[in-house]
Amino acid sequence: MGDKSNTDGPGISDEEWARFVQEAESGTGAAPAEPSARAREVTARLRREDEQRARAAKKGRAASAEPPGWRTGPAWQEMEGRGKGKRRLKAALGVAAIAALALVALRPELVIDRVTGKAAQDARAGRPLPAETARPTAAPSVGHPDQPTLKEPFKGSPAAQWADGAAGIEVPEAQAVGGMSKEQVADALAKAKQFLVSANLDPATLRGERPTAALTLLDPKLKESLTRLEQSLTAPAKGNDPLDVFTRADPAELKLVGDVVKVRGRMWTEPGKDPGQARVRVDYTFVYPFVKAKPGAAQVERTIVRREITFSVADPRTWEATAGKLWLEAYNSDLANSACDVHDGFLHPVFDEDAPTGPTPSGSPVDPYDRSTSLDTGQQGGCGTLSRS
Repeated sequence: MGDKSNTDGPGISDEEWARFVQEAESGTGAAPAEPSARAREVTARLRREDEQRARAAKKGRAASAEPPGWRTGPAWQEMEGRGKGKRRLKAALGVAAIAALALVALRPELVIDRVTGKAAQDARAGRPLPAETARPTAAPSVGHPDQPTLKEPFKGSPAAQWADGAAGIEVPEAQAVGGMSKEQVADALAKAKQFLVSANLDPATLRGERPTAALTLLDPKLKESLTRLEQSLTAPAKGNDPLDVFTRADPAELKLVGDVVKVRGRMWTEPGKDPGQARVRVDYTFVYPFVKAKPGAAQVERTIVRREITFSVADPRTWEATAGKLWLEAYNSDLANSACDVHDGFLHPVFDEDAPTGPTPSGSPVDPYDRSTSLDTGQQGGCGTLSRS
């Protein structure tokens, strides 16, 4: 008869068990040494199971008959969590798409700006230009022809990148020239800037008042020149218009939009005609945004004024000159977008509501922002047309 086994491991044989019972009844036998044999058997069985698990692990499979995680809670919960995450992402994308469509419907210019590159041009237009140190070789590039507004009076104009007011009139470093010392030249440069500011930026001058500060910078010994300037202010005429030197507007007709005038140009020195003389040459363009001086006026028109002026200073020890005063040796000007047949001493930009008057503009369109040529060579006579303002 074979060995009997149970779940606790192999048992003793039937013959040994019968002998144990018989000896126990007679009181002569002793219990078989089962505990020691059983312990050894259990230890062997556990060792065999450990070896089986180790071999299974080496072969890459688990000891259990089912793969790990098969239909167990954690795996299904993780899958469910990922599914919910995807649904939340899709919902967020849907909301963003709806919001984007609504924004485009309200402000289609955002998409247009991105497609046409206008937004990038506007961004560049907001960055100020470095100072002009030499004559430009070409006119400023033409951007989008945006119309000026009360909030953005320089919109669509190259002047949007120009300096504001007196900051655009930069004085170069002084050097001795023409027999004049460095200090004398530095004083002449500073006074030339003061003249330009008073003649073209001072609010009182722009309102048509007498430009006293500018006139006092001129040498009183040049009586003929001063007399002529005074006459132009009191009795403007075609051959003697104060606009040749001063920028003025009738406050009853025009009002400056804001308090900023855009300015760009340069200033330099050179020897005078004779020893003991030095010249200060200036070439600046001023841009003025105007509206009609009446309630509710909204149309903005820009007038562009370019001035080339030659100032001179002379050594009083050699010449009949006053120390610290300027000679107004020569001047030239160009007024863009101002009635060319009116000589009353004021600017007159043209608005849509104005009835056509005077001669019809003719000739090739001129860019008033083009500073690449001198007024002596680039100016055309008569009443010309503008390519932009």
